[in-house]
Amino acid sequence: MPASSRPRTPLARSTLIKMGVRIAIIIALSTFFSYLHMQYTLRTEALARLEQHVVERGQREQDIFLLAEDNHAVLKKALEEKLRAYQNEDVSARFDSLFALMPDGTIRNRPEHFDGTRMPCVYVPRGVPVDMDMRRRLLAGYEVILQYGPAFHTRFTDTFITLPEDALVMYWPERSNWIFESDATTSIITQDFFPGSLPKNNPKRETTWSPIYREPVSQQPMSTVTTPLDMDGRHVASISHDVLLEQLMARTINDHLPDSYNIIFRDDGKLIVHPTLNEESIASQATEQQKAHLRSIIEQVKTRPPDQVVQELPEHGEYLAVARLMGPGWHFVTLLPESAVSRPAFHAARIVLLLGMVSLFLELVIVSWVLRKQISRPLVAFAQATDRVASGDFKVELDTTREDELGQLARSFRLMADQIQQREEELRQANEGLEHRVEERTRELKEVHHQLVQTARRAGMAEIATNVLHNVGNVLNSVYTSTQVARERMTEMRLEQVGRVANMLEERQPELATFLSQDERGRHLTPFLGKLGQSLLNDRQEIVTLLEDVGRYTEHIGDIVKVQQNYARTPRVHEPVLLSGLVEDALRINSAGLIRHQVKVERHLADLPPLLTDKHKVLMILVNLVSNAKYAMDCMPVSERRLLVRVERTTDNLVRIAIHDNGMGIAPELRTRIFQYGFTTREEGHGFGLHSSALAAQELGGSLTVHSDGPGLGSTFTLEIPYDAA
Repeated sequence: MPASSRPRTPLARSTLIKMGVRIAIIIALSTFFSYLHMQYTLRTEALARLEQHVVERGQREQDIFLLAEDNHAVLKKALEEKLRAYQNEDVSARFDSLFALMPDGTIRNRPEHFDGTRMPCVYVPRGVPVDMDMRRRLLAGYEVILQYGPAFHTRFTDTFITLPEDALVMYWPERSNWIFESDATTSIITQDFFPGSLPKNNPKRETTWSPIYREPVSQQPMSTVTTPLDMDGRHVASISHDVLLEQLMARTINDHLPDSYNIIFRDDGKLIVHPTLNEESIASQATEQQKAHLRSIIEQVKTRPPDQVVQELPEHGEYLAVARLMGPGWHFVTLLPESAVSRPAFHAARIVLLLGMVSLFLELVIVSWVLRKQISRPLVAFAQATDRVASGDFKVELDTTREDELGQLARSFRLMADQIQQREEELRQANEGLEHRVEERTRELKEVHHQLVQTARRAGMAEIATNVLHNVGNVLNSVYTSTQVARERMTEMRLEQVGRVANMLEERQPELATFLSQDERGRHLTPFLGKLGQSLLNDRQEIVTLLEDVGRYTEHIGDIVKVQQNYARTPRVHEPVLLSGLVEDALRINSAGLIRHQVKVERHLADLPPLLTDKHKVLMILVNLVSNAKYAMDCMPVSERRLLVRVERTTDNLVRIAIHDNGMGIAPELRTRIFQYGFTTREEGHGFGLHSSALAAQELGGSLTVHSDGPGLGSTFTLEIPYDAA
């Protein structure tokens, strides 16, 4: 009998190909769904960061504008009080001792007593009549600017008061000689900033902001904020600051989120800051595409809902976030390309796919080695043994020490070979014993002998083939069989019975109670549903068990996905901080508002050594708490508004900062919601301050709590942080 030929497609190779294809499909699907999940998660996080960035930047950038308006409120009140004090007083002697009529017809400071670095200058152009009322206003403006001008100079270039008759009182220490260098015919009221304060142009008598222009000497961009002062229905003066915008523009261009950029523009669409364009260059240098892009941004901002910060520009593939700067009413916009949001998800998906393919390759290499050693080589030995038995050599060597199906098959094969050999021997002996019989009988016996040998060999070969296909198939196709069985169980689940029961109940819905209690089929329906539910549960458990077997081969894919979704937070740097100084900084930041609201501040600050903490987070919390306390006392009479700030060290190595106000208080049902994001009791509030302060306190390792005895009884916010000595 000829030896069996080598199979065209080895069993190990075909098994590996089938396994590889199925696992590759699972890896591809897992990568695709991981990409969708990561894209959604990263987009949500990126837009949340974008919104937080714009809100915080808007609050920070508008501080200078709000401070200017707060300063004007202080100056306006002081100037009005001074004018009323001078109302019936003859100030000629005081006026003449400070100012003099110059040869060119102007009124200026007396040079012999003037120091422009400490004193305000006074300038009245030639031809402007100066009566006693105007002298009082000039002298009152001089004394108010003398009192407040140096303090305001730390944040503002200059402070000045303009009289509608065309006179100026200004504190500008950098150009202290301007008073003597100006021309005698220089008019103040024709400047761009002043007409906006006139009653005909400003009937509501609000603070106005001039268009951006460049300071004549330094050529730095600036804007003038002006607040009119009316007394007894008459425009008597206008208070102004020049606000330099160089730093604001530089921050807008250079300080931005990765892959994003910032712009600022006015309500009328006039561009203030742009990374590559300005209002003058748009017409001459900007391309049509840039102009259309800019128009889309401005139109989107103008038509957005007031409470919506982040919007999408699908035609340009961008997201934009808007914050309105209080004061001038400018729009601060940050634009983030959509590609910056989807790129990290795509990169992460590529890594997941790459690692999955590498894992698949390693797994196939390992499985191939196992199959060759444990399956292919024993099967080759079986094939060779079969050829030897077929050729009449019954002395075959097989590994009968194995305890698995192949070991059992080897032992059965050896037993079969021995039995065939024994039969061969018995037939040979019988043939030799009958040789003396007649030739015919001998020939018949030989034929019978030959038939028996052929029959035995065919039976042996069939038994070998059956055993090999049965036992080896169970081992090699365990994974594939589990999948097929799971599919069959899903197919055989009697789900159509549920539909039939549902249709039956729907058809008898009007008489459902009668059907269930009296009809023969209705009485059997409840037991049938119980048995059907139990059957479905059993099928489901069997399917889950089968899928758990298959799931062990792909568990690592889930682990890789989980590793890609983990976040680190970079810890903030701690530095030595003196708490008393930090409290004073917070009070100073809110000083204008506290003065405006006429709040009396009491300090009980323990003398503590410096401690290590995040200075900026603590300052942010204190500024928010002081600001909230200030507004909480608006309902109180002016004489009773009192703010108490206490700093002390506790016995459990904590520092406690308590801020108490005697304002409107907090109802018990609101105390649990006071720190939630978006919750506020003020119409103009945004619900962000206390929420961010509570989060910052937790990041510092401390806590922020509130106590109030009820509405109208004030409230106390307490910040506790660990005391780590510097």
